[in-house]
Amino acid sequence: MFVGVAYAAEESGPAISVVPVLAEIWPSIIAFLILFFLLKKLAFGPIGNMLEKRADTIRESLERAEETKVEAERLLEEYKVQMAEARAEAGKVIEQGRKVAESMKEEIVAKANAEASEMLVKAREAIESEKKAAMAELQASVADLSVAVAGKLIGEKLSAADHAALIDRYLSEVGSLNDN
Repeated sequence: MFVGVAYAAEESGPAISVVPVLAEIWPSIIAFLILFFLLKKLAFGPIGNMLEKRADTIRESLERAEETKVEAERLLEEYKVQMAEARAEAGKVIEQGRKVAESMKEEIVAKANAEASEMLVKAREAIESEKKAAMAELQASVADLSVAVAGKLIGEKLSAADHAALIDRYLSEVGSLNDN
């Protein structure tokens, strides 16, 4: 390749040698080696230290990130456990509330039924009492009416004893009719 370039250069003008001369190579090699050793002593150490510190920083950051990730996963698991416990507790509270409400409902219904039964008994007693009072009043009215009718039919006045006997007999008959 160098030969082709050299021939091309000869044809177009004065010849320029591209192939380095050995006397020119040695100073370049020596300068390169001196520069390399100087850089190694002065620059490569600090650059290597800087790269090593950077690698340590990155490694520490990755370790912290991993620790943070592990801690976050642990906290997430704790959170999930706490949420499950909270849900279970909420379910228990809801179930307990439902049971209390059901118990209260049953108690209210039982109390209402008892009050209704008591009111029914009182109403029946009141009806029976009113019925007895009405019957007594009716018997008294019927007795008076019977005596008056009997007196008019007989055409005479009844004595008090006859009157009492007639009323008793009539009440007995009415009472026996009522029992049937």
